[in-house]
Amino acid sequence: MVTVNGKKYDFADITVTNLLEKLEFNISRVVVEQNEEIISKKDYSKVHILDGDVVEVISFVGGG
Repeated sequence: MVTVNGKKYDFADITVTNLLEKLEFNISRVVVEQNEEIISKKDYSKVHILDGDVVEVISFVGGG
């Protein structure tokens, strides 16, 4: 199980990119933190989310 923004999901050993796609986040408008460490966007396709990880996804919304 992986915790994303406080909710439990049955994902494990998937990349950050795959996680964001499954949860329908706009990859270009988010910041991802894995176990209290911010992940660089260039590493989203390389970093794996593992069983027990805690992930926070922060979305940016434009407006004025």
